[in-house]
Amino acid sequence: MALISYSHQVDLRLPLCDFVIVALPGTPETVGAIGADEIACMRSNAFLINIARGFVLVESELIKALQTGAIAGAMLDVFEKEPLPQDSPLWYLPNVIVTPHSAGFPENYAGRVFSVFADNIDRYLQGQPLKNVVNMSRGY
Repeated sequence: MALISYSHQVDLRLPLCDFVIVALPGTPETVGAIGADEIACMRSNAFLINIARGFVLVESELIKALQTGAIAGAMLDVFEKEPLPQDSPLWYLPNVIVTPHSAGFPENYAGRVFSVFADNIDRYLQGQPLKNVVNMSRGY
């Protein structure tokens, strides 16, 4: 398995991957980042896993690839429209695993969040830089 990050050379790396894990931030630059061209670069025995945002992946192109066997399968935690409509083919394709938008909730999530929050309160009171600050201009 090759690990890749989104770049203009992603098409060169996709044929190397057994599993393509999409974990991009949801920004205007990443809308449709994985579409027909990228899927066509994948091997027929490769699997696509999307834990990013639904709009990062062109769902109609993925459905075509899954129906024709262009790729082996997909695991999807996010969708272009949520909740996933009942009539979506993704519910019925045998090579698709649908999860309930739960990839972002690791074990002991609440405890970890409150720990960072408490640390940031201390940092703020001491005039220190905060951790995990959202950059609104970047979108994450």
